[in-house]
Amino acid sequence: MNLITLDFETYYAQDYSLTKLTTEEYIRSKKFEVIGVGVKLNDEPTTWYSGSHADVKRYLAQYDWADSALLCHNTMFDGAILAWRFDVRPKFYLDTLCMARAVHGVDAGGSLAKLAERYDIGAKGTEVVEAKGKQITGFTSSELAQYGEYCKNDVELTLKLFQILSSEFPQEELDLIDMTLRMFINPVFNVDDGLLEGRLEDIKNEKYELLGGLKEKLKCETEEEVRKKLASNKQFAQVLEEHGVKPPMKESKTTGKQTFALAKNDEGFIALTNHEDPFIQQLCAVRLGTKSTIEESRIERFISVGARNKGKLPIPLKYYGAHTGRWAGSDKVNFQNLPSRDKKKKALKNAVLAPDDHIVINCDSSQIEARVLAWLAGQDDVVEQFAKGEDVYSIFATKIYDRTISKKDPVERFVGKTCILGLGYGTGALKLQHTLKTQPPGADLTEERCKEIVELYRETNDKIIKLWRDGDKLLKDLADWGKGKKPYYYGKHNCLQVHKEGIRLPNGLYIRYPELELETNEESNSGYVYKSRKGPVNIWGGSVVENVVQALARIVVGEQMLEVNKRYPVVLTVHDAAVCVVPEAEKDEAMAYIIEVMSTAPEWAKGLPVACEANWGYSYGEC
Repeated sequence: MNLITLDFETYYAQDYSLTKLTTEEYIRSKKFEVIGVGVKLNDEPTTWYSGSHADVKRYLAQYDWADSALLCHNTMFDGAILAWRFDVRPKFYLDTLCMARAVHGVDAGGSLAKLAERYDIGAKGTEVVEAKGKQITGFTSSELAQYGEYCKNDVELTLKLFQILSSEFPQEELDLIDMTLRMFINPVFNVDDGLLEGRLEDIKNEKYELLGGLKEKLKCETEEEVRKKLASNKQFAQVLEEHGVKPPMKESKTTGKQTFALAKNDEGFIALTNHEDPFIQQLCAVRLGTKSTIEESRIERFISVGARNKGKLPIPLKYYGAHTGRWAGSDKVNFQNLPSRDKKKKALKNAVLAPDDHIVINCDSSQIEARVLAWLAGQDDVVEQFAKGEDVYSIFATKIYDRTISKKDPVERFVGKTCILGLGYGTGALKLQHTLKTQPPGADLTEERCKEIVELYRETNDKIIKLWRDGDKLLKDLADWGKGKKPYYYGKHNCLQVHKEGIRLPNGLYIRYPELELETNEESNSGYVYKSRKGPVNIWGGSVVENVVQALARIVVGEQMLEVNKRYPVVLTVHDAAVCVVPEAEKDEAMAYIIEVMSTAPEWAKGLPVACEANWGYSYGEC
C-alpha cells in the first residue's frame, strides 16, 4: 500500500476560518476554495499544485487512492476535503494529530509547529505571502510558488513526524483512528429534518404556554419579558424575595464570594423545586423548562448539517478526546450526551436514520467499568457475580437495606448502583449524599446513613481499597523516579506497568501525569498534582484507579469494535457502545455476530467477565 502525505491550503478570511466555523461548515461553505495542494507519494519529492477545482481534481486523479493510505496533520480536515470536494477516498486514513494526542496526552499541544519543535525536525515556517482574505485569483505566480514552498514544508514535517510517532505506535490504535475518521468523512446516517422541525415547533409552543401562565402573576406584558425575568439569576432572586422566599446562596468556587445557588443541580435550587408553596415550584419548573436553549440549538445544527450534506450526518468524534483515551464530541455535534430518557427530547436520536433497507444496531458493553475495576483489583466475589450474570447493583443494595432488593425496587437498587459505580474510586459520604439528592425522590439519605454505606462498601471490597493504596505508592514512585528504578506491574493481572513515563497500558500507550509532584498546598485534599492545559490537577490513589479503569475499559471496547468492524462497519461509538448500520436482510446474523464479539474479552484480559446488550431499530433512537 502506498503512503500519500498531503496538505491543502485553502481560502480563509476574518469571518471565514476554522476558528469561526466548524470543519464541516467551513468545507461545505460556498466560500470554500482550494488555493493549492502539497502531495508526497512515498519517498518521492513533494509536489505543489495550484489551479481551478477541476484542475486540482484531475491532478489528484493520477494517484492510486484505492491502494493508498492518506497521511495528514488533522486528517479530519484534509480527508474531508478530498472526499467531499474531489470525491477521493483512500484505502486507509492516518493522522499525526491523532497520534500525537495519544502519545503525549490531550494537554500537550498538538499543533504541527509545536510538535516539530518538540522533535527538532525543522521549523514549520511562516507564510511568506499575505494569504488572509485572498482568493486564488488574487495571488501572483511568484506568490503561489512561495505559498507552495510553505505547504511542501508542512508535508515534509508531517511525514517526519509520522515516522517518529509510528515507530512504537500500536497498529490497533491506527485502525481506530481510521475508523473514527471514516465516521465523519464517509457519513452513513440520514437526518429526518421533518421530525426535527416538528420538535422545534413543539418546543416553541411548550415554552410559550409555560411563560404565558405566569404573565399576570409576574406583572409582565409578554412571554419574552417573563422568560428574561426567570432566566436572570438576579431577577429570579428578586421574584423569590417578592414572594417571601429567601434566595439560596453558595460560595463561588472561583471567587470564594457568596453567590446565588440557582443552577439546576445546586442543592438550594433543588430544595426550591420541592418548596411547600406550589407557586414557587411552578416558578422553578418554568425556569427550568424555558431557560435552556440547548435542545433547540442542537436540533437546528442537525438540520443545517443535513441540509449541507444531502441529508447525511457526518459524525465528528475526537480520537483520544480524554486523558484516558476515550472519545469525545467534536465540531459542535456531540453524540456522547444526546438525551435518551425524555421521550420528547429523544427526537434528536430518533431523527438519526439508517439508509433505506438498512437498520441500526446499538450494542452496549454492560457495566464495563465496574467489571474492569473488580477484575483489576482481584475482588473475586464481585467478579464471580458478574460472571454468573447476577445483578451486582441489587446485591449491594441488599446489604445496604438488610433485605432482599431486586429490579422491582427501583429506588433502593438505584442507591446500590450509585455506590457500585461511584464508591470504587474513593467517593466519600458527602459526595454520595449530594449525588443521591439530585436523583429521583426517595433516593436521598442522611449524611450519617451515607457514612455507614461508605464504610460498608470499603469493608466488603477490601481488594479495591488496596488498589487505591497501591495507587498512592504508584504516584510517589512516579514523582520520585530515581536512577536504577525498574518498571513494575500495577493491579492483579500484570496488564499495567508503572514506568517513569507514566502507566503503560496493554495497547502500548501511556497514561501520563506531566510534571507530577507532591502538593504543598495545605488546602488541597490531594497528595499530588500534575500539570494540564487548564492548570494543576489533583490526583491520588482513588483517582489513579478511576483513570486506569476508564483507560482499560476503552481499550476493551476499542478492540471489540475493531473486530466487529471487520464484518459490519462501526459508524458511531458512544461511551461503551458500538453502533453499526447493516442491511435489514442481515439483521439476525449481524446481531448474533456483534453480541458474540462484544461478549468476548481480549487476550490480555483473561477472566474479565464482559457482557453486552444489543438492540436494533430503523433509527438510532429506536435502538
